[in-house]
Amino acid sequence: MSAPAATRCGFVALIGATNAGKSTLVNSLVGTKVTIVSRKVQTTRSLIRGIVMRGESQIVLVDTPGIFEPRRRLDRAMVDTAWGGARDADAVALIVDAAAGLTEAVEQVIDDLGALAKPRIALLNKIDLVPRDSLLALAQAIQDRGTFDRIFMVSALTGDGLDDVADFLAATVPAGPWLYPEDEVSDLPLRRLAAEITREKLFERLHQELPYQTTVETDAWQEQEDGSVRVEQTIYVARDGHKKIVIGKGGTAVRAISMAARQELAEITERTVHLFVFVKVREKWIDDPERYREMGIEFPRDT
Repeated sequence: MSAPAATRCGFVALIGATNAGKSTLVNSLVGTKVTIVSRKVQTTRSLIRGIVMRGESQIVLVDTPGIFEPRRRLDRAMVDTAWGGARDADAVALIVDAAAGLTEAVEQVIDDLGALAKPRIALLNKIDLVPRDSLLALAQAIQDRGTFDRIFMVSALTGDGLDDVADFLAATVPAGPWLYPEDEVSDLPLRRLAAEITREKLFERLHQELPYQTTVETDAWQEQEDGSVRVEQTIYVARDGHKKIVIGKGGTAVRAISMAARQELAEITERTVHLFVFVKVREKWIDDPERYREMGIEFPRDT
């Protein structure tokens, strides 16, 4: 009898400028939705881990907030969280929007990645939108700017090229025991996932009008005797004017947001969900350390 194959397990941080497609990529590689997706920049605020099984390897993908020039406290917290995820990971994957090309923001991320002594790969995403000649030129420009073990051309939306990425990462993560059960797809608690789903529906419903200073918290998760679950959430906004936008005329906006979130949460949990969403004004929530703990990110102190 042959000896059983040795297992491998490791963390791979996905890092890049905003709207590069990191969250869509994580969901595609995992095979199910574990992190929210939006056209709005700076959607991801904390580290979301998606778990990919590939042969005897367990790859823990770490979806990080997009890198951008921080202007506010929350901005600094998100950027610090992204780089913290990259420093703690076993390998780093730079995600580049191939349609946008080698922007100044991408160049800065590549330069900063040079300080990390660990395996690095680059993924040119959204290749379905770019001619092949342009992709080859972009790949060369990125390799000239930094040092990467491999550069992959992928489409997170269609799945093109993702098998090669998964195979490479499976061989790259270090040897060791799996950290999660084989059938687990994320380590995100259901309370946090529920809040993230509602936040995504906020983005979808109020993409243009949505105030930046908006967050969602799950206040209660109660198991019911009939197998259903009662979920209570609060959407926090910074001003009364923002509250009116989120509620909508006659409550139409918040009802639509709640209904969409409830339906998706029911599909994910495969159970009946009773979701109650409230909207409250908390003028200085962006300066409240407790709100950052709820989001799963460190509160940045003034320097």
